Amino acid sequence: MVGMDTDSDASTETRIKPQRRQELEHLLKTNPTDRNAYLELAAIYRCESRPLEAKRVLDQAHDLFPDDLTILWELEEATLARSLQQYRGFSDLAKRLETAEAEREVQRSASDWALRRIEVCHARLQRDPALRHLHLARAEAFMDVDRFEEAIEEIQPVLNSDEHSPQAHLILGRALLATGKDAPAMAALRAASLRRAVVAPVRVRVAALRLLCETAERLGVELTLARYRESLHQAEHELANLSPPNVVSDSQIQPGRSATDDTPTLPSSS
Repeated sequence: MVGMDTDSDASTETRIKPQRRQELEHLLKTNPTDRNAYLELAAIYRCESRPLEAKRVLDQAHDLFPDDLTILWELEEATLARSLQQYRGFSDLAKRLETAEAEREVQRSASDWALRRIEVCHARLQRDPALRHLHLARAEAFMDVDRFEEAIEEIQPVLNSDEHSPQAHLILGRALLATGKDAPAMAALRAASLRRAVVAPVRVRVAALRLLCETAERLGVELTLARYRESLHQAEHELANLSPPNVVSDSQIQPGRSATDDTPTLPSSS
């Protein structure tokens, strides 16, 4: 049966990985300049959800091959994965313990996760400015540590990019709202949600329109509030039609959060 074959293959793979890991550890003791062995061993540790061990191996490889961009990329990935692992672990622990100390660890690990993203995005943009989508990821990370002015500055290079403009304007609007600049924030949010020349993804439109409605209601701008509510209703209806019933819909995501806040890697533009 197909199912039985699949289970057998999975069991065999589970047995092989520890054996192969041990072989690679031994190989690197006798031949510490085997570049491919470092990469394979690190990949096994990542598959085993052991990013700290992967980072240890890749740190050694990077010391030997400081100009190897593949090793550097994988080292950055392991660093991000370890930081995210810690954040998730402390978050789960805090839910169980419900103590002030556990909550402090959540805040500390959340800050570390944001700072690691800021660092890695900066390094990758320095190496390849064509990875323009990383400006979005870096701006989101700045938002997560309340560095709003830096988020505003970071997002500037992609505001006029058709590909990235809607998400960029959403981030800009959120940052401007956080700094008390309501009028320019609303302009940015309109650019994220209502422009006809560049139609934003529906989840971006919903998030931006919700913020527009909240801000217009707070400021008492009744005429435009009605327009925003109508557009929001249409966008949420569109979103509901796109979302499978067993998947958390975009409408359940807080407007201030990115759809990729918990993404452990920062992929290339390809």
